[in-house]
This record gives sequence, structure tokens and C-alpha cells, in this order.
Amino acid sequence: MVARTLSFFSNPKTELLSGLTVALALVPEAIAFALIAGVPISAGLYAAFIVGLITAAFGGRPGMISGATGALAVVMVALVVQHGVEYLFATVVLMGILQVCAGILRLGKFIRMVPHPVMLGFVNGLAIVIFLSQLTQFKVPCTNDGALECGQWLSGTPMALMLALVGGTMAIIFLLPKITKVVPSALAAIVVASLVTIGLNLDTPTVGDLASIGGSLPSFAIPDVPFDFDMLRIIFPYALILAAVGLIESLLTLTLIDEITDTRGQANRECAAQGASNIVTGFFAGMGGCAMIGQSMVNIESGGRGRLSGVSAALFLLAFILFAAPLIEQIPIAALVGVMFVVVIKTFEWTSFRLLGKIPKSDLFVLILVSGITVVTDLAMAVIIGVIVSSLVFAWKSAKKIVAHERIEENGTKVYELHGPLFFGSIANFRDIFTPNEDPDDVVIEFIDSRVLDHSGLTAIDNLAERYNKLGKTLHLRHLSGECRSLLKRAGSLVEVNVLEDPKYHVASDAID
Repeated sequence: MVARTLSFFSNPKTELLSGLTVALALVPEAIAFALIAGVPISAGLYAAFIVGLITAAFGGRPGMISGATGALAVVMVALVVQHGVEYLFATVVLMGILQVCAGILRLGKFIRMVPHPVMLGFVNGLAIVIFLSQLTQFKVPCTNDGALECGQWLSGTPMALMLALVGGTMAIIFLLPKITKVVPSALAAIVVASLVTIGLNLDTPTVGDLASIGGSLPSFAIPDVPFDFDMLRIIFPYALILAAVGLIESLLTLTLIDEITDTRGQANRECAAQGASNIVTGFFAGMGGCAMIGQSMVNIESGGRGRLSGVSAALFLLAFILFAAPLIEQIPIAALVGVMFVVVIKTFEWTSFRLLGKIPKSDLFVLILVSGITVVTDLAMAVIIGVIVSSLVFAWKSAKKIVAHERIEENGTKVYELHGPLFFGSIANFRDIFTPNEDPDDVVIEFIDSRVLDHSGLTAIDNLAERYNKLGKTLHLRHLSGECRSLLKRAGSLVEVNVLEDPKYHVASDAID
């Protein structure tokens, strides 16, 4: 307990200032995602506060920021339109239950199966998505006055002023660390841009132009929906998709921060914390959430590494809602856009361009594919497709690696020394290696440099044994794993297995989280 306490309060000044910076960046994001999902602004702000607080305090990745996200909002909108916001709150609770189950079942370990090209594609695609999401701030906001220019690009003085403030914010963020690191450069940039805008009375969009963030503490309420099978049939598909999207984005963000900070988070603990936060959020009229790569990068770049930064960010956000709404609403949108543009620059893996011509074309294809799908559809679909394509490419390459070296022993026995994995993709090549009609009566297959990976491989061995048996010949297997021997025996295989010096191979287990 002492060690945790010391860790929580280590470097408190930097952690608190970083949390304040993140909280300022959370406000417009929460508002925007609530508008996308078609829910009250308060649902986005409450989600950012509750999800951010619980995951920061109990999650598996200190320094990671969670809250309402666009990836979840685009899934929610159809449910809200068809059935109303109360059904969304019930869905968020069920989503959280599914995520807690994923943590209990230790499913977080499967994030390790995501190949590096998919990870690069995820990072690049998400950087592009963040960039594109900020471009809407360069358009004329749509209000209730029915202005014809609604949604059109800014022009003239408003555009020049917007660009100047964005550029100035970015310049401060990049240049201030070269002078001093006492204050997070992003926070300093937001403060300077706000003071300039207020002091010179500049006519530029502010946070208050998006919506009023003032409000009260969230109150507990059971979602007003009928608790029957029909309700469950409606919300379960959405809850399952939201749970998957939320965990994928959270665990990939966790992995990215692990690489940046050279530390290791706990995936299963993060799954459980994300789920618990969404359960609570659903009962307090929040839209749910998951990890936010943009705000997480803001936190890391500002020096936030521990739990205090995330907890303070959530508490600062609550303070804004309760006490400081008029002040926060005066922050120019351009300042926050500048912060997010810097996040884009630092998030995008520019080294990807140096990989051109240096990595296999298949990996490059997966990288580009995942980036494109992330931009066009959503993160979960991009990662799933990327993993499937990478798996198929790996299977195709592995299928071509199975070969055999042949030799005849002094007693006339023919030995096939097998090299490479035997699985569904390589059984055709495996079958073509052997010539039962031409082989002697005694044949041995040496598996010391090969592994049988699936049931298709076992079936291929049994079928080969049957071919030799029909010719009155005997097939021996040497150095085959004990698991394979047991399966062949239970299947009534015709193969004679030589157990002499056979090793035991075991599937890797998740010994540590």
C-alpha cells in the first residue's frame, strides 16, 4: 500500500498540470461526441468524468486517459435514433458487464496477437481521423438562425484569425520546452491563446459556441426501459459491438503507451476497469467510453505518467462543469485545435515512410489497409480485418516452408526428415512430399524439426498412414509431441509411433498479465 501511495503522488506538480491540460482538451471532444451520438451534452461530459476517473484510479495503464469517444459514438447513434437515449444507458451498462467478463476471463492477453503492421496502421489511421475531426472547426458553425453559410469553410478574416491562433498555439507547444519545462507547453499555449483572444476581443469561435458546459453532479437513475427479453434482444448486439470496439481501442492505446514509456500495463485489469466504469456511467446518464489516444498522448507529452494525472483530469473536468463553466467557455476553439494538431503530428508514425521498400510488401499492404479502413469505417473493423489478413499471409508463407530431406538407413528404412509446420495450409505440400508406391516397406517420418499445429495436420498424417497400410507398408513417427500421439491413438490411427526420446511441447500460457 505504501509503494502505491508513493507512486500515486510522485511528481504531483507535473501530474496535476498535465491533468489540467487534458481536462481542457476533453471538454470540446466530449461535446462533439455527444452531438454525434445524438444524446444530451451532459451525457458526454458525465461519461468523460466517470469513465476517466474510474479507469485512471483502477485501470491497468497509469497515464492513459479514457472518456467519451467518436469510435463509440458512431455505433450509438442508430440505437438512439430508433429507441431513445434510455436504451443507450441500458446498453452501456450491459457493455460494461461484457467488458468486466472479458477481464475476468483474461481475454486482454489476445491483444498480443495484433501484428506490428496492424499496430502501425491503427496509429496512422487514428492520427488521420483525429486530424479530419478537427477540420470541422474551420467551418461556419450551424446555429438555429438558418444562415445560408452554415457548414461552409471559413474565409477572409475569420479563417486568417483561426489559422493564426492555431499556428501560434502549435508554435508555443513546440518551442516552450526548449526554454522551460516547468509548465506543460500545451497548457501554456491554451492560456496564452485565451488571454490574447479575450484581451484583444477577437471574434473567433470559443468552447461556449459549441454548447454550455455548466451543470450539476450526475445523479443515479436506473435506465427507464422495460426489463424483458425484447429489450435485451435490442440492446445486446449494440452492447457487444461497443464492448469490442471499446476494448480494442483501449488495449491498442495501452500497447502504444507501453512502447512510448518503456513500461508495461496490465491488459486484463484494464478490461475490468473499463467495464466497471461503463456500468457506473450507464446508471448516471453517461454515454459510456473507452481509452482516448489523443488525450492520452497529450497527457504523456505533458509529463503525466501516473494515476494522479488521469484522476486530476477527471476532477478538473467536474470542477469545470460545476464552478468554472463561464471561464472555460471563453477558451478559443483554435487553441484546442492547435493542441490536437500537435497530437496528430506526434502520433503519426512518420517512420512508416522509411519502411517503404524495406519491409515485405504484404506487411506494407496490411499497414495501408488498416489505416484506410480506420479512416473510412471504424477502428474495430480495421483491426479485425488487419489481423485476419496478416494471419492469412502468415499461413500462406508458412505453408510453403514445409520440406523434407530424405535418406536411406543401413537396414533399408527410408527416413523423411520433416522441416516446417504441418497445419491446414501446408497439408497439400506435405502430401506431395511422399511416394508410397516407390518407398520401402519400412518408412520413418522424423518430426524433430517440425510441429503439428492443428487437427488438419493430424488428419493428413492418418491419411498418409492409410496409404502406406494399403500397400502393406509400415509408417513410423519419431519425435512427435505427446499431445499428437494421444490424439492419433484416440482416433484409432494406423500409425506406429516411436516414443523413444519424444519431447513434450506445450502451448504457451499467459503466466503473467
